[in-house]
Amino acid sequence: MIRVLLVDDQAVVRAGYRVLLEEAADIEVVGEASNGPSAVTASARLEPDVICMDVRMPGGDGIAATRQIAADRRGERPAILVVTTFDLDEYVFGALEAGANGFILKDCEPEDLIHAVRKLAVGEGLVDQSVTRRVITEFARRRKPPQPDPAAAEALTARETEIVLLLARGMSNAEIARELFVEPSTVKSHLGRAMAKVGARDRVQTVVWAYRNGLVPD
Repeated sequence: MIRVLLVDDQAVVRAGYRVLLEEAADIEVVGEASNGPSAVTASARLEPDVICMDVRMPGGDGIAATRQIAADRRGERPAILVVTTFDLDEYVFGALEAGANGFILKDCEPEDLIHAVRKLAVGEGLVDQSVTRRVITEFARRRKPPQPDPAAAEALTARETEIVLLLARGMSNAEIARELFVEPSTVKSHLGRAMAKVGARDRVQTVVWAYRNGLVPD
């Protein structure tokens, strides 16, 4: 069972998410919070698998809460799904930098929200495929000049680096496999090893790592 915490300042929005998510037999909404600080407290108390996190909330925004939750090393931290009104909202990039694992639009279809929660629960990110490439491109444009880590490139094999670079271009595993003429399972294996080496929980944090360490050329 996937345990979900809902964070939004509007009670009607939280109620809607609860109804949608609990239609899925494998998802349980274990709690709600109306601002960032209460989300941090609820996360520590309830230990959810996934947090659906609004960004702009009176009383404490979702970015600060995401950063605080992501920095907590006690136990297995939850995956954080940013739920935003605009696909290129500046706040989305702040949330990704803070440690969010994925994002989705508030006007998405109900099944897309359920799919996103399931994806994050098993360690996948970059869940909104309709805007993934645009978000990665904008994230790269807005980032500060990278401070390359000489050891970063050495941490990965040539194939792992190649796959991470294609991932940073917004490619799925299947697209990477076609690009490299290998099986998707091979891509998944290499990517899993790369993520373990750099300490990334999922795909989106692997992309953030690549940009931060100057692996992605301008």
